[in-house]
Amino acid sequence: MSAELITLDTNILVYVVDSAAPDKHRKARRIIDVALGLDCVLTLQALCEFYFAVTRKGKLAPAAAREQVQAWQSLFPVIAAKPATLVRALQAAESRAIAFWDAMLWATAREAGVTVLLSEDFHDGQVIEGVRIVNPFTVKDIGRLLGKN
Repeated sequence: MSAELITLDTNILVYVVDSAAPDKHRKARRIIDVALGLDCVLTLQALCEFYFAVTRKGKLAPAAAREQVQAWQSLFPVIAAKPATLVRALQAAESRAIAFWDAMLWATAREAGVTVLLSEDFHDGQVIEGVRIVNPFTVKDIGRLLGKN
């Protein structure tokens, strides 16, 4: 078991149900499998963005998307932003040139003690105030990277 606390960005959740990019779909499903055996939390933001993205793009019907969100809520603890999180995110967006919603995700994760953020939207390998960004789609074996084979 890894001593690190991880979280997953929205794109991973979307690729779990979107088979249009088969390689990313397969890897996203593997990421979820690995995450189930680790200390992993999901942000409320990522779940909301997932629902919006897959219903807007027609990947899932609203009821199916809701069921998927509820399934993930039963599998992973969910963390949410606080009012102070917004200030931290705004500062990060300004000072680090991070897109606002990415900054919100990072700030929420940081405040919850997350040490690894899996996302393809940040600079891979970047460490922002103790949170290491890993693009799981460029890693050959995500299980090995996160300490679970």
